[in-house]
Amino acid sequence: MTETPPGPSAAAKLQILATEHWSLLATRSLTYTESLGRVNVFLAILSGAVIALALVAQADHFGATFIAIAILTLLVVLFTGIATIARLMHLNGDDYRWAIGMNRLRHAYLELHPELQPNFITSPYDDAPGALRTLGIDITAGRGVGSPLHVFQTLPGMLSVIVAAIVGAIGALVALAIGLPSLGVVLAAAGTFVVAVLVMGIWGSRSFGGRKDPSLEPHFPSPKP
Repeated sequence: MTETPPGPSAAAKLQILATEHWSLLATRSLTYTESLGRVNVFLAILSGAVIALALVAQADHFGATFIAIAILTLLVVLFTGIATIARLMHLNGDDYRWAIGMNRLRHAYLELHPELQPNFITSPYDDAPGALRTLGIDITAGRGVGSPLHVFQTLPGMLSVIVAAIVGAIGALVALAIGLPSLGVVLAAAGTFVVAVLVMGIWGSRSFGGRKDPSLEPHFPSPKP
């Protein structure tokens, strides 16, 4: 008759949990690195486009050739900006996933050693409030995730304002190309900028509530007050 092998010791469990914890930390670091890399690429393209348009303006004196080149160039920059924002939102979702995973590991640590509870400043709960606490996001009234104040503080939100300014510039150039007076050009720029800011803001706000992955369903929800 074979004997049942003994269960893993607490030390072995801690070693396994710690290994997974370091793996998630490394993955989060890669996420941040890609986010900053994407932003740098977009800003480099935007800077190059502005310098190129300045050279064309000197040669054409803001004529029809400059307007045509500027519209096409800014459309390319606009595409790059929208693609960058979409990727940043996806990376933010990945970071949320890694935070959930780390919270579950932290919960396992406290199951093994509950006396360590006062030493943790981050959360051991894997629901949305627990993840946001680990990410250091203030979820008080009017300042929570998805609010306009928070959306435009994030990297996607900051780039959204820059992209909206590009849309406004394109609107002004189109108005100038069709021969609108100066007031019409200003109104076209302002109108397209405001519309773009609103659209990007709604897009950013909705991205926070679109996570329906079953693997992110809470196993250890935060206790209700």
